[in-house]
Amino acid sequence: MKRFGIFAKVFLYTNLFLLVIVGVTIALFYQQFTAFYNAQQLQRLQRDYSILSERMLTANRFEMIEIAHRFAEGNQTFIFRITDDYENVLFSTPGDSLQFAERTVFINMGGYTLIAQDPAARPEQTLFSRAVLATIIILFFSVIGAATFALQITRPIKQLVKDTAQMSKLLPVDSPKKRNDEIGDLSLDVHNMYSKLKDTIEMLEDENIRIKELEESQRYFFSAASHELKTPIAATSLVLEGMLANVGDYSNHPKYLKECIKLMDEQSQTIYEILEIVNLDSNFDLTIEKFNLQNIVNDLLKMHTHLITQNITVDISQNYFCYADIRLLKKVLSNVLLNAIQNTPNTGEIKIFAESEKYTKSIKLKITNTGQINLESLPKLFNPFYRTGKANNRSGSKTGLGLTIVKKALNLMQLNFGIENLQEEVLFWVILPEE
Repeated sequence: MKRFGIFAKVFLYTNLFLLVIVGVTIALFYQQFTAFYNAQQLQRLQRDYSILSERMLTANRFEMIEIAHRFAEGNQTFIFRITDDYENVLFSTPGDSLQFAERTVFINMGGYTLIAQDPAARPEQTLFSRAVLATIIILFFSVIGAATFALQITRPIKQLVKDTAQMSKLLPVDSPKKRNDEIGDLSLDVHNMYSKLKDTIEMLEDENIRIKELEESQRYFFSAASHELKTPIAATSLVLEGMLANVGDYSNHPKYLKECIKLMDEQSQTIYEILEIVNLDSNFDLTIEKFNLQNIVNDLLKMHTHLITQNITVDISQNYFCYADIRLLKKVLSNVLLNAIQNTPNTGEIKIFAESEKYTKSIKLKITNTGQINLESLPKLFNPFYRTGKANNRSGSKTGLGLTIVKKALNLMQLNFGIENLQEEVLFWVILPEE
């Protein structure tokens, strides 16, 4: 437990220091002060009695007595006497109590001597009382000055202590007041360090959340992958065992070997896409390049011409140039287009078009196809191995990983995208930067 706070300590130490300085000063200069005071008083006495002595220089004995008597009546506080060379007193003030001290004046007047003394109190007493008074005044102002000084010094320190106590609890802290000194610099540095520490902690918390989500996603992905691969492998093993045992129709080896090859081809495609996802999860090296959007879409359509049985409409300006990783973008658009082809009836229509968004300096690419997605399925489209409607089985060439690859690739390129239902169509959109 603290016995004294910093304010009390600074205040006490400052006052003690000032008291010592005042005491040492008085002790060192007391004799000088006393001698100076006595000299000043002697000069004053000599001035006061110079007129009297000048009048008496030309006067006889009786005139001296008369002059001294009139001077004493006019200056009743003065104490003096006049003596001759034989120390006989010619005149003395009433109640004469002269004591020969340091402040006694002797004025020679040609056979007579004027002896005068300061009527005030003893010089030591006078000087001591003045010194005490001066010391009290000095200490009074010293206490006020020390209190003000201690308050100015300790206030920002106490505020900093309060702020650091809040910081230790990770609570919000107000910005420090500006001070052009070392305490101000210290306070500013502490607050800056706290801000950076909070940012780092928030980053670490976000990173921990992201890692947990990634681990959970990986667990789900590998669980789903193992489930997807286990069933066709078991089916293939069963067919091969039946062929080896020549059981029933399995004795028709050419027919079932073709079935086995077809199953293996499908699993090879699934494994290839799994490896693509794993590659996107790792430190993928992006290569951002400028490209013509119309040319990319045209190349994509040529690649999938043999699969397209629907009516396709393309409306993209030749002047649209964007920036992205071309290889990844082609993979994304290819998967989206294949998904649209597979889920659009032959009598349906697929549209590919783009719009310029001048305020954000970007191009919004849109792909629509005839049909609708169940509202329950819409948020699950990007989940690994998820298939919609009739496609939610293992028939056909769908692996359920196409849109998962789309999501990971677009997130890697930090591009905004989405899938939504329109009135009679499904819309996929992605925003591509022009700069």
